[in-house]
Amino acid sequence: MKNVALIGSTGSIGVQVVNAVRRHPNTFKIVALVANTRSKEFERQVKEFAPELSAVASENPAKALACAECASADIVFNAAGGFAGLEYSLRALKAKKTLALANKETLVCGGELVTRIAAANGVEIIPVDSEHSAIWQCLNFNTRASFKKLILTASGGAFRGYTREQLEKVTPAQAVNHPNWHMGKKITVDSATLLNKGYEVIEAHELYKTPYSKIETVIQPTSVVHSLVEFADGAVLAQMGSPDMEVPIQLALTYPKRMTTAAKPLSFKQAMTLEFLPLNKKDYPLYDLALKCGKEGGTLPCALNAADEVAVKAFLDGKIRFTDIYTMVEQVVSATPRDEIASFKQLVEVDRAARWKAQKLIYKLSK
Repeated sequence: MKNVALIGSTGSIGVQVVNAVRRHPNTFKIVALVANTRSKEFERQVKEFAPELSAVASENPAKALACAECASADIVFNAAGGFAGLEYSLRALKAKKTLALANKETLVCGGELVTRIAAANGVEIIPVDSEHSAIWQCLNFNTRASFKKLILTASGGAFRGYTREQLEKVTPAQAVNHPNWHMGKKITVDSATLLNKGYEVIEAHELYKTPYSKIETVIQPTSVVHSLVEFADGAVLAQMGSPDMEVPIQLALTYPKRMTTAAKPLSFKQAMTLEFLPLNKKDYPLYDLALKCGKEGGTLPCALNAADEVAVKAFLDGKIRFTDIYTMVEQVVSATPRDEIASFKQLVEVDRAARWKAQKLIYKLSK
């Protein structure tokens, strides 16, 4: 029996973790539950699983953070959204808990600080993102295995092929309608700008301790190939599957074993074309900006993330245009000094300052 502390239990990823536990009740037990806000779904989860600890972060932040340190937990599954997820990861790692990581901001914002604490405590970080899980699987579950190149795949988002004029007119409803994946609104917009893929490149740099020169991104429109790894002899391994998070989510809990999921299997009895297209960075300026921030490192990726969280919310609220997201984020990053990461407290201040700058820009852009 593996005891699970689940952070972000009512979001898209969290609900799928709960479903995995339901599928295999003799394998997993939920011992801690955290939701950002109180809801009927959260109350149902608490009643069903009767965890040792449970908390609503917006009501009792300290109690919620304590759930990431739950003494009986074997693994902490961090499915929290946004910058707030970073502190849960740090708490889990310092408590020497295996961390299943679905929170991108942990590595994008925390970077070297997170991996340094994980190494110092001998704790494993298990990737949950479909792309990083794919790489992890191709490397035989060994983030320190040797390779020549990591190749991340991207669908191109909802607006692949759109002109600048078309992008200026897109609506929030169009932006959250991803052609392949069913995800939360924020990550779906980030997929449309391809900033999400830029985040994944930064994550890959940290997870696999590899230079950016050994990480590439290609467009794979159907999202059937989740990522690829090229090795020294020229061999390339790919992990394939339906565009469904069921497999990477459950595998983070079961590895090295594989168990049944609700994912729809690929059918090779029907014709299938696997198309790969080069990524044109000019079409996705936020992707390019993410890579620049990642390469410069330090506190810049944290500022990038904070500005984007504010900008995407403003777009979804109808306050700015889709194309204004890049304008806002780029201006905030340009106005942010780069410093080496020294502490979580420092990152909190960088996050706060970047959000304040972004809010000021919203007022200007929405006039």
